[in-house]
Amino acid sequence: MEECNCGGGRTEVDGHGVNAARQGMISVVGTGPGGLDHLTPAASKSITAADVVVGYRTYLDLIPELLVGKEVLSSTMMQEVDRCAKALDLAQSGKRVALVSGGDPGIYAMAGLVFEMAAQRESKLAIEVIPGIAAVNGCASRLGAPLMHDFAAISLSDLLTPWALIEKRLEAAGMADFVIALYNPKSKKRTENIVRAREILLSHRPSTTPVGIVTAATRDDEVITLTTLGAMLDANIGMQSTVIIGNASTFVWNGHMITPRGYAGKYQLDEEKGR
Repeated sequence: MEECNCGGGRTEVDGHGVNAARQGMISVVGTGPGGLDHLTPAASKSITAADVVVGYRTYLDLIPELLVGKEVLSSTMMQEVDRCAKALDLAQSGKRVALVSGGDPGIYAMAGLVFEMAAQRESKLAIEVIPGIAAVNGCASRLGAPLMHDFAAISLSDLLTPWALIEKRLEAAGMADFVIALYNPKSKKRTENIVRAREILLSHRPSTTPVGIVTAATRDDEVITLTTLGAMLDANIGMQSTVIIGNASTFVWNGHMITPRGYAGKYQLDEEKGR
C-alpha cells in the first residue's frame, strides 16, 4: 500500500487504485512515574504505533527509546492548551497522535483537557485514554502501604482552582481522617500553600502523624523521606514530590509507612499467638 499526502487529510492508495481517507486519532498516553520499567505494554505499543508524539519535554526525555524515528513535538510547562490544540489539529489531518502525560493522563493531566477542547470543537475524532501508574500509586509503593484505607488526593496548585476551595477540601479530608496525598505541593513561586495545608491538617491530627515524601519516584534521582506532620516542612519538597499524610491508624515499621485496612480488628493475624 502506497501513501500520499493530499491537502488537509491523508489518503491511502491501495493496490487497486482505490482511495480511502485515513482517519486520525488521539491516544492520550500515561507514561507512569518515570522509569521505563513502570511503563505499561499498552502505553509502549500506543507510542510505537503513533505517527506523531506530542508532550511536555521533561516527560519525553524519559522515554527516548520510544521516540526513535518519530515526529516529536515537545514544549515546556504551562503550554498544555497549545499541546492539546496541536494534537487535535494533527489528528484532524489524518495522523495518529500520541499525546503523552506523566503518571496517569486522567489524574491532574491531559485527558480531561483533550475531551473539553474536542467537545468545544464538536470533533468527531476517535480519542482513547491509555492509563499509566499515577504518582500517588508509584509513590505509595516506594513508601510501603500507606493507601490501604480510604484516601483523598488534593492538589495544592491554585493556578486553576481557587485557594479557598482547596482549603475547604483540606479541612473536610482532615476532619474525616482520610489518608491524604498532596499533589503539586510546592514550587519556587508557590511556597506558602504547603505551610497552610500543614496548619489545617494539624488542627485535625497529631504532629506525630506519619508523613511520606517521595520525589522523582522510580527515577535515578529518586528521594524517599519518612517524617511526621510536625516536621514535614524540614524536608525537601518540590513539584516532583508527592506528599502522603497518614490517618489516625497509620504507623511506621522497618522503614515502611503502613495504614491498616482493619483486618486486626476482625481476624487473628498472628497464628502463633492464636494457638
